[in-house]
Amino acid sequence: MDLLLEESHGTSASVSLTVLINVRRVLGSFLEPALLLYGISAACHLCFLLVLLFVSTGAVILAKTSTGELRKADSSGLAIRTAAWFAMTAYLLLEFSSSSEDRFPTFLRVWWGLFLLLSCSGLVVDILYFKKHVFRKTFQLVFDFCSILAGLTFNYAGFFGKRILEDNNNHEEPLLNGCNINGSSTVSGAGYAAISQFENAGILSTLSFSWVSPLLSVGHRKTLDLKDIPQLASDDNVRTVFPIFKSKLESYISASSNSIITSFMLAKALIFSVWGHLLLATSSALLSTVASFVGPYLINYFVRYLSGDRQFKNQGYLLVLAFILSNLVEGFCSRFENFRLQQVGIRLRASLVSVIYQKGLTLSSRSRQCRTSGEIINYMNIDAPRVSSFSDCMLHLLSIPVHVILALLILYPQMGLASLIGLAATFIVMLINVPIAKLEKNYTEKIMESKDRRMKATTEILRNMRILKLQAWEMKFLSKIMELRKNEISWLWKIAYVSAAAIFLFSCSSIFVAVVAFGACMLMRIPLGTGKVLTALATFRTLQNPIFAIPYTISMLVQTKVSLDRISSFLCLEDLQPNVVEKLPQGSSEVAIKFSNGNFVWDPSSKTPTLKDLNFQVLKGTRVAVCGTVGSGKSSLLSCILGEVSKISGTVKLCGTTAFVSQSPWIQSGSIRDNIIFGKEMDIDKYDKVLEACSLKKDLEIMPNGDQTVIGERGINLSGGQKQRVQIARAIYHDADIYMFDDPFSAVDAHTGSHLFKECLLGFLSSKTVVYVTHQVEFLPSADLILVIRDGRIVQAGKYNEIINSGTEFMELVGSHMDALAAHNMKKHTSNTSSDTIQGGPSTSKSSVPVPQQPELKDTENGPLDEGRPRGQLVQEEERETGKVGFLIYWRYITMAYKGALVPLILFSQILFQVLQICSNYWMALESPLSDDLEPPVSGSMLISVYVALAVGSSACILIRTLLLVIAGYKTATMLFNKMHTCIFRAPMSFFDSTPTGRILNRVSTDQGGVDTYIPLQIGSFTFLIINLLGIILVMSQVAWPVLIIFIPVIATCIWYQKFYISTARELSRLIGVCKAPVIQHFAESMSGSISVRSFGQEKEFVNTNYNLINDLSRLQFHSTGAMQWLCFRLDMLSSLTFAFSLIFLISMPEGVINPGIAGLAVTYGLRLNMIQTSVIRRLCSLENGIISVERILQYTNIPSEPPLVIDESRPNHIWPSKGEIDLLNLQVRYGLDMPFILRGLTCTLPGGKKTGIVGRTGSGKSTVIQTIFRIIDPTVGHIFIDGIEISTIGLHDLRSRLSIIPQDPIMFEGTVRNNLDPLEEYTDEQIWEALDCCQLGEEIRNKELKLDSEVTENGENWSVGQRQLVCLGRVILRKSKILVLDEATASVDTTTDTIIQKTLRQQFSESTVIIIAHRITSVIDSDIVILLDNGMIVENDSPTKLLENKSSLFAKLVSEYTKRFYDASRQ
Repeated sequence: MDLLLEESHGTSASVSLTVLINVRRVLGSFLEPALLLYGISAACHLCFLLVLLFVSTGAVILAKTSTGELRKADSSGLAIRTAAWFAMTAYLLLEFSSSSEDRFPTFLRVWWGLFLLLSCSGLVVDILYFKKHVFRKTFQLVFDFCSILAGLTFNYAGFFGKRILEDNNNHEEPLLNGCNINGSSTVSGAGYAAISQFENAGILSTLSFSWVSPLLSVGHRKTLDLKDIPQLASDDNVRTVFPIFKSKLESYISASSNSIITSFMLAKALIFSVWGHLLLATSSALLSTVASFVGPYLINYFVRYLSGDRQFKNQGYLLVLAFILSNLVEGFCSRFENFRLQQVGIRLRASLVSVIYQKGLTLSSRSRQCRTSGEIINYMNIDAPRVSSFSDCMLHLLSIPVHVILALLILYPQMGLASLIGLAATFIVMLINVPIAKLEKNYTEKIMESKDRRMKATTEILRNMRILKLQAWEMKFLSKIMELRKNEISWLWKIAYVSAAAIFLFSCSSIFVAVVAFGACMLMRIPLGTGKVLTALATFRTLQNPIFAIPYTISMLVQTKVSLDRISSFLCLEDLQPNVVEKLPQGSSEVAIKFSNGNFVWDPSSKTPTLKDLNFQVLKGTRVAVCGTVGSGKSSLLSCILGEVSKISGTVKLCGTTAFVSQSPWIQSGSIRDNIIFGKEMDIDKYDKVLEACSLKKDLEIMPNGDQTVIGERGINLSGGQKQRVQIARAIYHDADIYMFDDPFSAVDAHTGSHLFKECLLGFLSSKTVVYVTHQVEFLPSADLILVIRDGRIVQAGKYNEIINSGTEFMELVGSHMDALAAHNMKKHTSNTSSDTIQGGPSTSKSSVPVPQQPELKDTENGPLDEGRPRGQLVQEEERETGKVGFLIYWRYITMAYKGALVPLILFSQILFQVLQICSNYWMALESPLSDDLEPPVSGSMLISVYVALAVGSSACILIRTLLLVIAGYKTATMLFNKMHTCIFRAPMSFFDSTPTGRILNRVSTDQGGVDTYIPLQIGSFTFLIINLLGIILVMSQVAWPVLIIFIPVIATCIWYQKFYISTARELSRLIGVCKAPVIQHFAESMSGSISVRSFGQEKEFVNTNYNLINDLSRLQFHSTGAMQWLCFRLDMLSSLTFAFSLIFLISMPEGVINPGIAGLAVTYGLRLNMIQTSVIRRLCSLENGIISVERILQYTNIPSEPPLVIDESRPNHIWPSKGEIDLLNLQVRYGLDMPFILRGLTCTLPGGKKTGIVGRTGSGKSTVIQTIFRIIDPTVGHIFIDGIEISTIGLHDLRSRLSIIPQDPIMFEGTVRNNLDPLEEYTDEQIWEALDCCQLGEEIRNKELKLDSEVTENGENWSVGQRQLVCLGRVILRKSKILVLDEATASVDTTTDTIIQKTLRQQFSESTVIIIAHRITSVIDSDIVILLDNGMIVENDSPTKLLENKSSLFAKLVSEYTKRFYDASRQ
């Protein structure tokens, strides 16, 4: 170049030529590949270009400007450009051609623009050469000219071109909206998801995670839905993963001596089911570990090189090349390792959730009582994810020996025996983990136990929230939850302090080890040069990462062990006995059911059998009726036929398929049609006939979506009668051989019951074997065989006429019914009207209102529908926020505890820690001699003393920071917990009707768990990393200030990548939260209806649904993981670029300009730049994903609340209501603004101290009246007065606590008999015993060993439905309110017990206002007033006597039909 300048004829031309040549040379060799790196989507496939770039760039910068060397630089630049263009071509062919992008990527368009600029500059250089009569080679001229043409073409295509898709359905379909090929179905409305991009990715795409790019592009353009997420690869599908795990586990069980599943077996099966991926991850981890120690090993050589000790030519470039290569290898391997381990975690979670679900379907009744559904949900929702998350740190402990060995290999040549002492200090640090681990294990077990208790109580409360609000108990039960939470938080505080101590100790670990090592060197008189010190510091810092991870890893190991123990203990629970029922081949026998010497017991530990000496057989096509008093064993007999009860002795033979209709309706969330066809193929003709037989057509006609109407959880938006009819329709449509009905007719009115019995049992099922339990005597004569059960024995068996006079038990049942009818002289009133039918004609009674017959409405348990929802659909898709998480969410979180007062203190502690750390490293670098030959600036004791003082100060800052962070985090978690639960418990019933329990449980368990432990650490970690990163940049820029030139655009690029990534990652995280709830909800429904599932033989279908839900969640987690690694990979490359630039700058500076010690320190910090810079962006993304848990909890702190519980200025006096008179004025009620009115202008008075019966067909609005009186729903129009006080003017608790109700569905809570009768602890034991005697349970309870402390399991499942109803009666007897409501209170008891209950009510509530809703005429016939509702209006309102005198009244016809049914049956 000097030669060219000497030949210059003008200064300006020479300057221009020099500038252009240098611009072209530098940009052509440096900028093009740099932009290739910036785009990453192309150049990340060819990372070796980056290495060539750094070497060649450094050569160009430092090259002598001679003509020969210029040509050499031009040639190397041409080679690099050629390789880059080949990379671009490969990208366009392999990646871009299969993507859904309609334009070329931005990085390509920018590159092409700069390429055109470079090409033009090349042509200008050629012209300048020509003017100086210097002719370039022909190929160079052709190259420059063609480059301009190519640049123009590329730029036109890049900036104006757009992809044209062929008019073909296969090509038009978006990439992410393809077909589902993995057998995984998505949630309702999700559509079809694309095929797996990962499974079809090439090797380059797999290594660079470019297979995620199409999803990120879609997520950047629009809000993601589940249908946009590609399917899992077939190897990751739970249908592939689970059988492998199951076969491994079964082989280990069979090889063991006792066939008990241990946590070791479970862990072994999990590990060996994914051993291939673990092997790959282990290899990557090993390579990454080796690469991480290359930098510390080279630092001493680098410092010596900068000091002038140069061994050979180009040593500096080789050192830079080695640094960068190790950096790249570490980044590649770390990303691959992390991705594979998280993929392993997803597989492990899928396997565990599947095995827990399938175990839940086979649990025996005894096992079900040992584990509540809340506890089992915790296994699935907390323990399984915890085990799977251990995969992230699974290799940490294995990598520690490798780290120690490598550290020893590096340090021993530098420090001799002192390195061994330093490693001994490392082992001491490791041993400190032992007591910490023990404490953490104990505390973790306590936390899980307390969490189980809280979740169990929460699940039960949410399931029974309606009765809690009716009884005004919700705040009492909220206080119970708060007490359980206090116990849980006490253990959380303890484990937090232990964790804080661990973090403090291990944050100081590298400092401690360095102090010990340097002190040993001083004592052994081993010289400490700057290079040795920096090598030791870098090695100890590299060693710090695995050591620092020890407490976290051990904590995770302990928690994983606890979770494995819990899951394995659950898997060891007793299953249903497989040999209880001997199932004969279909059609092989004429005997459908046969019992021989059968003795059965629910609890095998009990000495008294539940059913004894069963000997009977049922021929095919026979109708068998089972009757008896409450608790006699009727339902247990059906359970024996189904194989649900443990067999002590005898045999049970069954020939044919079964269908079962339970006494308590079991309805799945989903459409009515799905509940009826229940996995069967759709047969329209058969389906219509079933609907007609079950009287469901009229109900469906008035539902806006017909049979596609979505049913809420547990059928919440259907009446009791409708739920039973859907159950019956499901059984009939199933077309089984043997049908079992457990008293389903009690929940419907007399007319509907007669229709169902006639059309279903006597019609549809006339040729089938039917066993039905009933309390309604009128259905007994139609049976071919009647079994009368008393105290677990069949005391009478035969046809109606055979046994009516052969024993006392059956006569008692029939006689009680006859007495109930005769007591009111019903036969007299109905003898002339017995042939009439109730058709809904007008009545001539003075209180009757002519109303045309209307289709049956849905009953009062309908939940509300919010305005704007699809009409008739109660349960909607879960609400989720979209877009960026607002700053307000972060602000509310960090300022919630102590109004944010601790935040400045935490930041100050971290900043001071960083300053002291930098000062200590500067001290060691500056005050150590550059070589062993030089005299140290300070004495060894001074060197170590100052270093120790600075280390102690930084350690104190860490301790203060950690404690403050823990305090702020747990205070915030407690406040969020209290706010969320208070809002949930104060929410109106419409919220619980329309919100599946799984959604609420997901927030109070998973989201709350994240707020308890995850979010504080994420926010703290992100903040600390930012401060750490600024410290690194500060140190590096002090000696290599030009690093800021490259650092600023690199950071800008990182932020751009983060913004491109986070829009997708955020929605993936939200979708993960949404998709967790269906897994829990489906499991809870399956557990509650497991008997029905097994009886219909639908286990495979339910397992398949569980698989689909797991796959939906797994593919979200899988692509979320892939997206994170996509981002981290690109950030690693950009960090390497920054580090490379700083290294090149340092070796380019003349000797003596920069202090070698400070330069070495900058390199030491630069080695961490890659990790820190990537960690900052990762933590930011993880934080935004994690903060969604806070966002979801805050959603539930804004639930609309019920009216106030107490209004101080309008509280009624303590004797209110004294009369109990209720006035309804123009009452109009509906459940939503877009819903029809259920009550249409009711006006009447319920006189105080009188008994009022409310009757009407299913759906007439009976229960709506009651819910309005209790203010479960407020009237749209009208008023209700009780003793002259309008109930809307007083608080809810002042109202509800003065009323009593016995609900249609009897509820018992887990606990004891005492706290079920008196949950508020207001009464003495004497009062409780008196109430039990009044409700006919006193003798039963006295016979139990624990008396009032006798156990009540979840949902009262160890008590019959009738006994539960009597407990509910005992509650109201204790309360003795002036107003009592009975909502089908005696539907589940026999006629004898019903008569006793009615007698008890007359005695105990003779002066109270009693409102009875009943389908049994005997329950309302002795009322003072009867109100007959039809279509939400009062049709008749008078005394029963007057209404019966009017032969044309609807009530008279209803009574006539009821008695006619009985007498017709008797005559049969």
